[in-house]
Amino acid sequence: MSTNVQEKALLDRFIEWREKHIPQNRFILILSFIVGVISSLAAFTLKHFIEFIQHLLTSGFERDTFNWLYLVYPVVGIFITGLFIRKIVRDDIGHGVTKVLYAISRRQGKIKRHNMWSSLIASGITIGFGGSVGAESPIVYTGSAIGSNLGSFFKMDHKVMMLLIGCGAAGAVAGIFKAPIAGLVFTLEVLMLDLTMSSLLPLLISSVTATTISYLLSGTDAMFSFQLDDAFSVSRVPYVMFLGIICGLVSLYFTHVTTNIERLFKRISNPYAKLALGGSVLSVLIFLLPPLYGEGYEMINHLINGSSADVILNNSLFYGHANLLFLYMFFIILFKAFASTVTNCGGGCGGIFAPSLFLGCVSGYLFAGICNYFGIGEMLPDKNFALFGMAAVMSGVFHAPLTGIFLIAELTGGYDLFLPLMIVSVCSYLTVRVFDNNNIYAIRLAQRGELITHHKDQAVLTILKVEDVIEKNFMKVSPNMDLGDMTAVVAKTKRNIFPVVDTAQRLVGILYLDDIRHVMFRQELYHRYSVRTFMREVPVRLGIEEPMEAVMRKFEETGAWNLPVENTSGEYIGFISKSAIFTAYRKTLLDFTSD
Repeated sequence: MSTNVQEKALLDRFIEWREKHIPQNRFILILSFIVGVISSLAAFTLKHFIEFIQHLLTSGFERDTFNWLYLVYPVVGIFITGLFIRKIVRDDIGHGVTKVLYAISRRQGKIKRHNMWSSLIASGITIGFGGSVGAESPIVYTGSAIGSNLGSFFKMDHKVMMLLIGCGAAGAVAGIFKAPIAGLVFTLEVLMLDLTMSSLLPLLISSVTATTISYLLSGTDAMFSFQLDDAFSVSRVPYVMFLGIICGLVSLYFTHVTTNIERLFKRISNPYAKLALGGSVLSVLIFLLPPLYGEGYEMINHLINGSSADVILNNSLFYGHANLLFLYMFFIILFKAFASTVTNCGGGCGGIFAPSLFLGCVSGYLFAGICNYFGIGEMLPDKNFALFGMAAVMSGVFHAPLTGIFLIAELTGGYDLFLPLMIVSVCSYLTVRVFDNNNIYAIRLAQRGELITHHKDQAVLTILKVEDVIEKNFMKVSPNMDLGDMTAVVAKTKRNIFPVVDTAQRLVGILYLDDIRHVMFRQELYHRYSVRTFMREVPVRLGIEEPMEAVMRKFEETGAWNLPVENTSGEYIGFISKSAIFTAYRKTLLDFTSD
């Protein structure tokens, strides 16, 4: 017996033993703990991999002058990452959270095994060499892949697979940020279909476990050191609200610049042309604006700790010109979206968590600085407003105000600023929702009708697939078959619909039993009429990969109860009935809402 066969037999025996001795609900809690541990270790590994590369490359840079190596490092990083993805991984691993949403929506919660490690290596190289993206989206993809593959290994059902994906995402966010509540609410706001008590406990276990592991490995200090020097006063509420609106507009700008640049790069098929364009743009931007290098967390630390203008202008052409600080920060806000997008489009791998935090921090600091410079109202603490901006832009970009509120509070320990964080996040979110219904992660899937949402009816239709409800036991007839042969076919089936197909198995019409009922027993007509005489035109055809929402729309438009399905080559496969869809819908809805 081969090793693989022995391992499979051993696994089957364990699964059989587990089903008898460990209830599924309890086993899910065990799996959520394991997912939390592994996700946190993956987050720790990625974070220190990035820091190692950055220290190796930039530790000798002079702070008071520009560095020509900024023109080289990002291109090298994107080039190495592109080779790694094309030659070793051989799969698209970009847009990590979007891929997770797609796995939930269209792949029954299944994520490929290589995603448990490929995004770590690719994003580590990209960011370490200066790619202007974040590590959080890749680590969410990694954590979700860990949950998915652990569920597949133990042969868990679709519902549990989706829950384990959520546990992986929650553990990844909690582990890399040391933010257990943010990990939980991010999963609920951005990834999860619905919240029940049975799903809440595993998510909590993964988040808390991942955070605890991070504490053990790197201490209990918050990710960003922040000291509250100026307590919040109610008189500043109007300023906070106005900042929320501005950050909502900044979020819209970031989202639309990102999607438009991605659309432009899709027209370029040659990966080396993408590298040349993306790498050159990124290198020039980083050379002119060094804070765009990497995640930008050093800049965030400077801003929320009240560093001087000269420190903020380190390594740039602006060094020594503190009077140009506001202009410098405006350029950073303007070009951060370009730098982040060309990093990924040029062949790199990274997410937009860090860019949104960075962009928000600069926006909030600049807002307070301008108000103070021109004497608009009372003096505003710029470091506090930098914090508010982080929460606001994150809430706007992700359409996730709770994530913005809790993440910033946990990242900085700024719990005393909870009220203004809530105000600014809600204002930003409401501003964005006036213009966009989907966040930056979901917009790509929404355009293709493949997005799961928190709207239960639409979400269930999204999960249902045509191939799951198709019926293939209809007897096919040819258009040249005479009435006598047709009568013999009718006698063999209980169906009253007959697909008419040609020799190439393409559907040319539909024959209904009611249309031949009045002549089918008149034997003198058996050789006078053929199927072609009685068949009707096909009202509409469904594709095997067509979204269920589109299928239901066609049923409504035609008033039909049964519609034919064709494969991608145009060959007839079977029929779908409304009753089959309703039955599958009720079953799927019951699976989601049951505890």
